[in-house]
Amino acid sequence: MNTGTVKDFSDKKTLEKYSSAFTLSDMEVFIFPELFYPLVLANIMSPILWSWREDQWFKDIEKKSFNYKANRIKQFIIQNYVFNLDLSTWGLTSKSNEIERFREFFDMDVLRQSNALFGYEGDKYYFDIDIRKHFGLDKYNSDIIPYWKTETIEAMTAFRYKENFTTGGGECVSLSALYAAAMFVVGRIPLEKIFLIATPLHSQNFITEKDGLITNNRRIVTKNMWFNGTSLSEKARRALENEKVTIVSHISGYIHTIYKDATIDKKAYGLFTARLRVFLITDLTNLIFINFLRFKSKYKSLFQYECECSGKKRYISLEKMFEYEHTSKFNVSAENRAHLIKEIEGDEFHLSPLQGKIMLNDVEEIIDNNHGRSLKEIEDQFIKFNGSISQVNIPEMFKDLSAFISTDPKLPDDNKNYVISPVPQISVNDGREKIIHSIINHTGVSELSLLTLYVYRLMNKIDWLPFVKAAIERNPVCLNDLNKKSIKEVYEILLQLPDKSIYDHKRLALPDEVWNFRRGDGIEKALLMADVIIQKENTATVSINIEEKNVTLDFKASRYRFYSVKGFRKHIQISDNKYIIK
Repeated sequence: MNTGTVKDFSDKKTLEKYSSAFTLSDMEVFIFPELFYPLVLANIMSPILWSWREDQWFKDIEKKSFNYKANRIKQFIIQNYVFNLDLSTWGLTSKSNEIERFREFFDMDVLRQSNALFGYEGDKYYFDIDIRKHFGLDKYNSDIIPYWKTETIEAMTAFRYKENFTTGGGECVSLSALYAAAMFVVGRIPLEKIFLIATPLHSQNFITEKDGLITNNRRIVTKNMWFNGTSLSEKARRALENEKVTIVSHISGYIHTIYKDATIDKKAYGLFTARLRVFLITDLTNLIFINFLRFKSKYKSLFQYECECSGKKRYISLEKMFEYEHTSKFNVSAENRAHLIKEIEGDEFHLSPLQGKIMLNDVEEIIDNNHGRSLKEIEDQFIKFNGSISQVNIPEMFKDLSAFISTDPKLPDDNKNYVISPVPQISVNDGREKIIHSIINHTGVSELSLLTLYVYRLMNKIDWLPFVKAAIERNPVCLNDLNKKSIKEVYEILLQLPDKSIYDHKRLALPDEVWNFRRGDGIEKALLMADVIIQKENTATVSINIEEKNVTLDFKASRYRFYSVKGFRKHIQISDNKYIIK
């Protein structure tokens, strides 16, 4: 074992942090933001991700443009991983349990002010969506909250073994970490250009290449897409428009909205904030105005358009034009408008201007003639030109227009105590083995590297105590299904599952991963069985003895045997909420 992997786990906070490296719940990442980027590095170490490079889908991708790479990666992820936020996947916990777990080293009042599931409702947005109903929690009492564990690429890929799934899957934090790793390994984008952004309800990435790019769940959003007014961009905008950014994570470190210390490189964070703000702002043009009307549909009905048909002037409501946009390859923008009009039925047009509607032609002329002027100046001209349209709330429309063309993200204050934290030097030119070697060699000086080995679950290089603690204490899904079974029945069920781990070589799955994907190595099955026994009888003593291929679990007077290919020699004893591992 590398000497850097030896930790003193007598300190409760340290033990909880390193144990959290295996379950990576949203709550755990919020409390321990230093866990966020190790997941990216763990995915980068994974043979699954490197196998993507050999897929024909990515042939010669290294020779392509940034946009081509991003779109190719996006399509691959869309085809192979669904977004999954099912509460039953990783189970439920309770506010009281989580508070008890962290209260000694985290201010719970602060938690309630910043975490959506603990009472934070931020802007009016949270009241509007009724957050508990939004996530299907309304059928439980208010103390119940989801675990929402963040999946490694192995767990995401293994969803194809789960009932009702035909592909991989994962929640938004998992997808953001996967995207970041894929952009590096497959897209050859340096980690220095990839930033992970966490808000109370979401996670996405910002990549500072070219004009910038946001990855959002399985999709990507360019600057043009951010302002195109479609339903996709509307969904992508929600988090940065309505939520406070709690964590920004980067290869150099992290910054957290609550903590005074930040480990992220200050210059890197400055670059990130500057580039993101530029990405979220655009000038008002006729195209942007049309996109705004598509985005804020309540204003469509205020406008009409004048055109010529067979040499005669005709008038049509903008609302009607947008309706035809849905079934056409053309849209309302100026460059496509003439083609769209040709597809509109003749009886949709009027011979005279429509009363009480603003002429879009006049609006576009005002915008064209006022390029570079402030929005307030354009609004004043707009009101003057359309003063007779008294029923139109033009100031309200321009207020919404201002919000559309300029998003002000609520980022962590940069007035922090920046703490230099060593990180491994990883290049896009490095192969997988070199990257793994670099991370392992830095564990003595870099906590990022050390935590990465725990997230990666390289069990021959780390202490087993945090893993066993996570396995026994935070895997409720298998218990829900097996709690009513006898110990003997549980054993028989486990023997029927394939002796195949979702993790390769010296790496191990947690009990809920074994149960969700219905497969596991003998060590993993023994830990699942121990979990069920302890939850049934919390004062029980369980011993697990691992002698390479032979794994035995002793409970009371009975011995249960399993088969392992992991090649470990370990003895684990669990008794009275204590773990002894030799």
